[in-house]
Amino acid sequence: MLDLLVLGIAEIFQLRILIIIMIGVIVGILAGLIPGFTVAMAIVLTLPLTFGMDPVAGVSAMIGVFVGGMSGGLITAALLGIPGTPSSVATTFDAYPMTQNGEPGKALSIGVWASFLSSIISFIILVSIAPQISRFALMMGPWEMFSLIVVALTIIASVTGESVVKGLIAGLFGILIATVGADPISGIARFSFDLTVLRAGIPFLVVLIGMFAISRLLVSLETTEMNKDADNRAKDKLKNVKFVLKPIKTLITVLKKPGTLIGSSAIGSIIGAIPGAGGSIANIVAYDQAKKWSKNPEKFGTGCEEGVIASEAGNNSTVGGDLIPTVALGIPGSAVTAVLLSALMVHGITPGPLLITNEPNVVGGIFFAFLVASFWMLFAQFLGMRFFMKVTQVPVHILIPVILVLCVIGTFVLNNRFTDLYILLAMGLIGYLFTKYKFSLAPAIIGVILGPIAEVNLRRAVMADPDWTLFLTRPISLIFLILAALSIFFTIWQSYKTNHRIKKMEQVE
Repeated sequence: MLDLLVLGIAEIFQLRILIIIMIGVIVGILAGLIPGFTVAMAIVLTLPLTFGMDPVAGVSAMIGVFVGGMSGGLITAALLGIPGTPSSVATTFDAYPMTQNGEPGKALSIGVWASFLSSIISFIILVSIAPQISRFALMMGPWEMFSLIVVALTIIASVTGESVVKGLIAGLFGILIATVGADPISGIARFSFDLTVLRAGIPFLVVLIGMFAISRLLVSLETTEMNKDADNRAKDKLKNVKFVLKPIKTLITVLKKPGTLIGSSAIGSIIGAIPGAGGSIANIVAYDQAKKWSKNPEKFGTGCEEGVIASEAGNNSTVGGDLIPTVALGIPGSAVTAVLLSALMVHGITPGPLLITNEPNVVGGIFFAFLVASFWMLFAQFLGMRFFMKVTQVPVHILIPVILVLCVIGTFVLNNRFTDLYILLAMGLIGYLFTKYKFSLAPAIIGVILGPIAEVNLRRAVMADPDWTLFLTRPISLIFLILAALSIFFTIWQSYKTNHRIKKMEQVE
């Protein structure tokens, strides 16, 4: 662990890298505070800008965006009661009432300190656990790796969608996209239907930009047109907000609640390490647990300090947890870390259990970039809070064309192929339809990343020994497959229970 941190310090402590991380954090905060403009979308737009950088610099920039974005949603959640990101939903429960009570500065300051301190806690957990998990993963063969990815796919598909069936369909759609193009073993073209545009396959980065960025732009245009009056009222209200930040006083307030801070940070780190769970779940679960364990649960929802601490600590600590399976196993914990893995693959680095062994400087750089980004986030939030708020005043008809141009340029420079632009448009329309009919985008995106890895390991296992029962007779592989079955069963049961409770409530009404 110490060796990795030393390598990380050597990689990150360069003026150029520090500035890149700082810019990434600021971009992330700006993306996080704009309702509807998700962190994943900001990361996707950042990716093409990193092609000319070395791997450590490129990944560091995206980690900066990740950390900044997770804290940026706090601003509009506290001041407007509108979560900037899905992972800031629970923050509105107490931060916004605190603002209504005449303490907007207190709400923001407590949220920023909780975000920073929880990031430090999750960093400690990350550097302590990830190397151990990686050592264990080195014992696994292609049978175990295939079964592990099956677990990841089932968790992602079942957790991130409102419907289990829709989540699984989205995940399978992503895997299907990954099969188009050259066979990974024989190199023979498949599923191209003699179309020139598909012979080279569908680049996963084009899928990422299309389904996340283009589809979000289409949804934003539609939503903005429908809610124009509400948006104008929110912006007018924001102009009249006055707040005074008291960093030292609010730091003491947060430190006086160590149980809430540490407990919520641990919850966030654990949930972040579960592929597909993410900050939105951690945000709500941490808030719920803090309320259950609080001595004064009746104060929650009225502007309670513990509520703000719990929600923001649970939200931001998922970054460190999210990086655990990403670094140790090469399995993205979310759509954001899927893009991070994509960046490594673009730079010729193969993610997986051997990453820590083969590229210790890159892993050390990721660890230390996360720590540096947390400090930059703290400074940027306190120093730039007033300036960040002005971004919400930018008209949508200016913001969307700028982002669209960035998407097109980023797609073209990837392979210098005009055909990729057609794929971008198609993926954007598909992503829009997914969103309209409430199919989660994350399973599809992560399916594109994990699909080829699952296929290659399945082919290797069968080529090594055609006996398929080895997937069941090898203990680790069997455990993973049982976990996959339990994951699907538990989610179906949970979904049934929730739907049954909703129907019961509707009958009572």
